[in-house]
Amino acid sequence: MHPLTNRRTFIQSLGAYTAGLGATAALSPKLVGAEKISGATPAADDEAPILQIGDDIAVASTRAGKVRGFILNGVYTFHGIPYGADTSGDNRFQPPRPPAPWVGIMPTIWWGDSAPQNMEKRYANVYQSFIDHWNYEELSEDCLKLNIWTPALADKKKRPVIVWLHGGGFFAGNAIEQDGYHGENFARLGDAVFCSLNHRLGAIGFSNFAGVAGDAFRHSANVGMLDIVAALQWVKDNIASFGGDPDNVTIIGQSGGGAKVCTLMAMPAAKGLFHKAVALSGSSLRGVDKSYSEKLGAYIFAEAGLTSTSVEANAAALRTLQQLPWKEYLAIAERAERKLRSENPAPAGRRGGFSPVANGIDLPIDTFFSEADGLPHDVPLIVSTTFNETSPSRENSDYETITLAEVKEKLKPRFHDATDRVVDAYAKEFPNHKPVEIWSLVASNRQAAIATANAKSKQKAPVYACWFGWQPPLFDHRMRAFHCSDISFWFYNTDRMFTHTGGGARPRRLSTKMAQTLLHFMRTGSPNGGGLPDWPAYTSANGETMVLDDVSAVKNDPDRKARESLPPLS
Repeated sequence: MHPLTNRRTFIQSLGAYTAGLGATAALSPKLVGAEKISGATPAADDEAPILQIGDDIAVASTRAGKVRGFILNGVYTFHGIPYGADTSGDNRFQPPRPPAPWVGIMPTIWWGDSAPQNMEKRYANVYQSFIDHWNYEELSEDCLKLNIWTPALADKKKRPVIVWLHGGGFFAGNAIEQDGYHGENFARLGDAVFCSLNHRLGAIGFSNFAGVAGDAFRHSANVGMLDIVAALQWVKDNIASFGGDPDNVTIIGQSGGGAKVCTLMAMPAAKGLFHKAVALSGSSLRGVDKSYSEKLGAYIFAEAGLTSTSVEANAAALRTLQQLPWKEYLAIAERAERKLRSENPAPAGRRGGFSPVANGIDLPIDTFFSEADGLPHDVPLIVSTTFNETSPSRENSDYETITLAEVKEKLKPRFHDATDRVVDAYAKEFPNHKPVEIWSLVASNRQAAIATANAKSKQKAPVYACWFGWQPPLFDHRMRAFHCSDISFWFYNTDRMFTHTGGGARPRRLSTKMAQTLLHFMRTGSPNGGGLPDWPAYTSANGETMVLDDVSAVKNDPDRKARESLPPLS
């Protein structure tokens, strides 16, 4: 673990970090009182403590036992509540199990462990570490923990609930990875309950051993997603004790978290556990090919030195892998994945590696949203991306003067013979953009998000599309509207996540509108009424898209002509 992580997170969690670096403006009675939707405002009393913790403070009941949190800036806060049992040993590769009940009151005042993942050189890029301000705790398989921020406990006031799914693909990340993931400001602003969670990732969450070991491991390909289903079931069963409404739950994720949102929408086991959905800068329309994932399971089996005989014998042999230290297992699985990729590439247009599998059990083999009255026809969805998911010149100002011809050379490995056509189409559609911005727009295209919106638009519940274009002044304005930059706006954290925004009044103005819009969506299923312009539902014919910026506006498919130049998605 990075030597600064514990100290930094400790300061953050007690509020001094936020107060010392400018977020007090976002928490002050004047600002919150003027812009809040409803809910308690911190007392304007300098003599009152901003932190309260004690034997009878912030105690809530769950089905497994009582938990103790703390009150910070008027918001009840709980960190590391177990929603599932330890997943090590015999529980590895198996669906999550409920936590064992406990006696007394469990202190839930510190973050739960992050899921096992490769942390090598996680902080090596100092720019990335500075900008995203990584927060990592201990890693272990006892990682099925969630966090809650709420304005009140068990007061029978049914507050809308939001459940945050972190990014990092399906192999990295955690619920507090960035400061913008915090739920305190959002819970206070909207009188809402904010939850976030950790779950199994990578090879521990998505190794498919059904092919070699049969029914005993039939769920192993998707236990990482089944963890999230278990967390949502926990919310349904327990959130009323935290002031939330179990019948009004919104799931939201970014990047890999956005793909998790789409995947959950297609999972039968998750039906009825959430009621609205938001996918930011990440989406998915299908799982990993079943036969390919089973082949990867066989490669792992062989890489571990296990000899395949009968299904029953193989299932017994896999107990060896269940008992290995997780770092050893990840190393074996990563070697096997590299070997398979070199010898048998994944089918065209399908994800390979360790991510949710279309096994026909946990996740359908069909394309998501393929049936008008199928899952999730009754769940409204917001699909969003940022203008510049990648900003090539952020760390290298030389790229600011790159030519269009040089941009084409940079993009050829990705678009091959179509490169000239694609770049020229984007340059024509966006004539006032510099070549480096054209590079970014092409590399950050909305093709997958629009494919998701088109599929979802055929179902009863609406889909809404947006495109985030707000650019911070940092790094001489070279960051642009980059991947992850919109998260803190949705959660009213622009003064907390100042390394993404610069902080201050300008980003806060847009953040207020975006956060209130999200809250209206949580309450009603429509984003209208939060301060943005009227936002119509998306249709394939018109491509209605809310463009989010200092001045936001709806435009009809603003990049359609450029996007049509892209090679089709497989």
